[in-house]
Amino acid sequence: MTKAIRIHATGGPEVLKWEQLPTPQPGPTEALIRHEAVGLNFIDIYFRNGLYKTALPTTPGMEGAGTVLAVGEHVQDLTPGDRVAYAGGPLGAYATERVIPADRLVKLPPEIDTKTAAGAMLQGMTAYFLLHRTFAVQAGQTILVHAAAGGVGLIMCQWAAHIGARVIGVVSTKAKAEIARAHGAAHVIVGHETLAAEVRRLTGGAKVPVVYDGIGRDTFDASLDCLAPLGLMVSYGNASGPVPPFDISILNAKGSLFLTRPGFATYTANRADLTQAAAGLFAVLKSGAVKIHINQSFALEDAALAHEALEARRTTGSTVLLP
Repeated sequence: MTKAIRIHATGGPEVLKWEQLPTPQPGPTEALIRHEAVGLNFIDIYFRNGLYKTALPTTPGMEGAGTVLAVGEHVQDLTPGDRVAYAGGPLGAYATERVIPADRLVKLPPEIDTKTAAGAMLQGMTAYFLLHRTFAVQAGQTILVHAAAGGVGLIMCQWAAHIGARVIGVVSTKAKAEIARAHGAAHVIVGHETLAAEVRRLTGGAKVPVVYDGIGRDTFDASLDCLAPLGLMVSYGNASGPVPPFDISILNAKGSLFLTRPGFATYTANRADLTQAAAGLFAVLKSGAVKIHINQSFALEDAALAHEALEARRTTGSTVLLP
């Protein structure tokens, strides 16, 4: 038997139920894995509260790492005993064991343990495509990163600094400012009330070519005001709620700005893109340029407590759930 968190109705953390289920069997192109660690991400909250729709009941979670137990008859590049990790759909990571399409799995290098991988795959590969594909950050550029002490933000600060960019991080507390500063942010702004003015001051009035905003509703307008003409607004999350509809002529008025809402699924839809992102992440992890800080861990059955901490912004770095 397998134990898993199940959701039968959307709502608050209390809808996360710890249940026992039959152990699934892999189909012809699937693998059965035993989780050693599961990643916690804000997207899990969006599925739990109904912002993102899925059929119910469901097991949430989009990231994990562990060991292959069995493979389907058409799977050729994985064998039982392989150490693997994954990020992205389909849902189902909040379980002791699960089946998953084999082409969504990547083998872990020996230098990377499964706990680190579970806290790194979704956030780390997101940082990869944001910094290298959504906007190709170059050495010497100044960029703005919201939630700079959070999971994705902390990785982005380190990675962008490794590229040679100057990072302006935005955080919610002075304590988080110290964390961001220690991990590559050249400047850190606490709060967003005077954000645009601070960015103009730090850039000598030039502002920045790109803003990475995972906060959403509360910071969207201020983020637009930080962009140089022809700058790119990358709105990749909704931590404060979704951005409401707005008049797109605002983009013209503020300097012919660009706006994108990138999604992990699109950037890793095919196997080649997935393995490229994973290889990029593994390279900076092995070199030490990016360090994954698992600052919180919870028992998998206590997923509700983990969700409460994440929603209250009491977490920094990465968080994992341990079966």
